[in-house]
Amino acid sequence: MEHLLKKYFGYESFRNLQKEIIQHILTGKDCVALMPTGGGKSLCFQLPALMLDGVAIVISPLISLMKDQVDALCANGIAADFINSSLSPVQIASVIERAKSGELKILYIAPERLSSDGFEEFLFSIKINIIAIDEAHCISQWGHDFRPDYRNLSMLKKQFLNIPIIALTATATQNVREDIVKQLGLHNYQMFISSFNRPNLHYEVLPKRDSLTTIRQLLKTCRNQSVIIYCFSRKDTEALVYNLKSYGFKAAAYHAGLNAKTRKENQESFIKDKIDIIVATIAFGMGIDKPDVRLVIHHSLPKSIEGYYQETGRAGRDGLPAKCVLFFSYADKFKHDYFISNIRNDEERQKSQENLDEMLYYGNIRTCRRRFLLNYFDENYLEKNCANCDICLPQTSRQTPKKSFIVPSPPVFTFNPENADYDKTLFEKLKNLRTEEAQRLKVPPYVVFGDKSLIQMATDLPVTEQDFLEIYGVAQQKLSQFGKQFISVIKEHKNKKDKNK
Repeated sequence: MEHLLKKYFGYESFRNLQKEIIQHILTGKDCVALMPTGGGKSLCFQLPALMLDGVAIVISPLISLMKDQVDALCANGIAADFINSSLSPVQIASVIERAKSGELKILYIAPERLSSDGFEEFLFSIKINIIAIDEAHCISQWGHDFRPDYRNLSMLKKQFLNIPIIALTATATQNVREDIVKQLGLHNYQMFISSFNRPNLHYEVLPKRDSLTTIRQLLKTCRNQSVIIYCFSRKDTEALVYNLKSYGFKAAAYHAGLNAKTRKENQESFIKDKIDIIVATIAFGMGIDKPDVRLVIHHSLPKSIEGYYQETGRAGRDGLPAKCVLFFSYADKFKHDYFISNIRNDEERQKSQENLDEMLYYGNIRTCRRRFLLNYFDENYLEKNCANCDICLPQTSRQTPKKSFIVPSPPVFTFNPENADYDKTLFEKLKNLRTEEAQRLKVPPYVVFGDKSLIQMATDLPVTEQDFLEIYGVAQQKLSQFGKQFISVIKEHKNKKDKNK
């Protein structure tokens, strides 16, 4: 397992629970894995897929997520592909042929594909080793993002009785966990629950007064870094993009009112670092694999703690410091009240009201925000001070207002990775090379290397292939594909620096 982990993914060791989950799957048993966003859920099915004979089927709800993960797998030398509505019938036939011939190790499909004509017969015609269900909370009506197509997945256990099913999610309350098990018909299963704590994320609540000024100040502290801003409505989204552009920020909108082509272009621009800021309704982001989002702003009150946690989870997936800011306003509560009052189903209306009440409670608490979030997911957080939310920071640097809602100066937050001693000039050179390589291959820059890898390169200055293999995220495939170019830039920079001493 460790050999394959290094060979294909470039990692020296497993993260929390990954090894235990993989070992359980290899025994042929089902499991439910709850791990925080950025906690390494994907590896839990990708690695056993390489170890077992046959192909792993991965059910995923978003086209963009499939493409991101397939690009990343292919960059690591793993034969992977996807089938969804973005492909033509000819392209789908080609992928099916690759799967039948045994060429593929991992195949991603959309949940609605299971009910399409002839697809079931195709699945029976190939040797499946694992069925992985990503974003498994979508199967539950208790979950914050229920998808009717996920209900079709209840047939999988009946038709593929001896194939292990792994259901994965980053957000699931006790109700949702039980419902996932019930809906999928899992019997001899084990539930793995990792800590939901994301210690690299800083949580903060600010009053929503003159929010544009505050947002501009927040954005200036992480120039040229990736930022997601969530808004309540399409109108709010467009207005904020217009204002940010007028101040010289590179921003674009994402919401259901845009045509599919524009949405896709804006999302691609964000993923490929052509723009820094995406301003979106909640239609954006589920399953986005971009690891280097440094700031997530909620300009409007989210509908639930689950949704809020899922959205803040898109920050700092690379484990480096990131910030999550919520603008709090009772005016937003009244907007939600209007929509809740129009829900006809009594149970659904009551559930929506309870979710909103929890969100309001979070905005008003004067105790550790991290503890509140973790307790919501039934995790007992014992630290008295998390040292990374606006409540727990020393009194002098707190940014949350008292109940009078006096607006303090916005916090000074700059991107400051764990290892701040790296060569900043070299980092920028490597970042430029990464952009060039990504454009050449038509993939997002982080598929080439993440910021964490570049920071280590700019710290350790590897000039041999062996040293380059020691870098986080560098496996054999990436050494072969990119090693020469990156080592050349490092050598040139090092020589120039040595001459100037």
